Amino acid sequence: MPLPARDAELVQIVDAALADAARRAGSFLACRIACTQCCHGAFAINSLDVARLHRGMAELRSTSPTLAATLERRARAWLAEFAVDFPGDPATGILDSSPACLTRFEDFANDAPCPALDPMTGRCDVYTWRPMTCRVFGPPVRAMDEDGAEGLGHCELCFIGATPEHVAACEMPVPHQLEAELMNETGSDAQTIVAFALLP
Repeated sequence: MPLPARDAELVQIVDAALADAARRAGSFLACRIACTQCCHGAFAINSLDVARLHRGMAELRSTSPTLAATLERRARAWLAEFAVDFPGDPATGILDSSPACLTRFEDFANDAPCPALDPMTGRCDVYTWRPMTCRVFGPPVRAMDEDGAEGLGHCELCFIGATPEHVAACEMPVPHQLEAELMNETGSDAQTIVAFALLP
């Protein structure tokens, strides 16, 4: 799956927004290397995330083949342990979008470390190519809750003791429209998980 040319623009916008939100948040943003709570539990990624991870893995296979092999080994081990309960097609990695399967997905591999996480260093081995969910997790981001109400959500380890006004002042804008346009360019609205996307 080819990575749209403007993905670099999307990543640049999101990374700049994160840096600005972090500057405004100061010490209220607890995110740091080896803080890996957000690196546990499976979550859905879209076709654009998959294309970006495929690009990253292709680069690693060329520049750091040992690391690429380690990532693939971790991904296969992860799938060997959890794929039997994957609410989708374990052959293709495509997540079933039916309501029943999406409900099952809420309890799928909730405590499992991401196969991209280096357990020794607490670093993400595909950080440059990480999914959008990872790029926006931590600072306050506007989203819909289960009841359809819009609000600001952030990592539970961040903004401890902050007032609602301070949280709101640190909101990180997310370019959803640009992401949607680039997803359309991939020609797929299928979702999967990181473990599948790390494999060739």
